[in-house]
Amino acid sequence: MKASVLSLLIMVLIFSCKQNSENEIKETPIEASKVLVLNPLAGAWELVGYYNYKDNKVIDSFNTSEGYRQIKMYTHNKVMWSKHVPSDSTEWFGYGKYTVNDTELVEVLEYGSEMMSKIIEEKKEFKHELIINGNTFSQIEIDEDGNRIYAENYKRID
Repeated sequence: MKASVLSLLIMVLIFSCKQNSENEIKETPIEASKVLVLNPLAGAWELVGYYNYKDNKVIDSFNTSEGYRQIKMYTHNKVMWSKHVPSDSTEWFGYGKYTVNDTELVEVLEYGSEMMSKIIEEKKEFKHELIINGNTFSQIEIDEDGNRIYAENYKRID
C-alpha cells in the first residue's frame, strides 16, 4: 500500500510540474514601434545666452543680463514660457503647443501676455532650427533664405 501511495504521489508531482511549465508566463518581445521615445525637451529650461550669426557662423555671443530671466516649460506637447526683465514692467508670457523632431522646433502659440497677444495676432507659428545636446539646447531663428540669424541658448533646470 505504501508503494502505491508513493507511486501515486510521485505521479501527481510529475504531472503538476509539467502543468506548471506549460502555464509558465513567457516574456513577450516588444516591437520597436511600440517603444515610447522620451521627449528630449520635456522639462523646464532657462535662457542663458544668445548667438548672433553671419554667413551661418557665430559672430557674437552674450549672456543674459543680471536679473533677466526667461523660462520655458515643455510637457509632451504643450509649451509655456515667461520672461522677467527687471528694467521693464511689461509682462511677457506665451502658451501653446509644439512639435519637435531631430532638427526643428515649431511652437504654435494660442495666447499670451498683452504684448505677446499683439504678436500672436500677426504670427502664431514660430519655427526654429533645433540643436539639443543633453541638458542644453539652442533654438535658432532662420531667415527666408534658410540662413541662421540668432539663437537663444537654454540650460535644463528641471
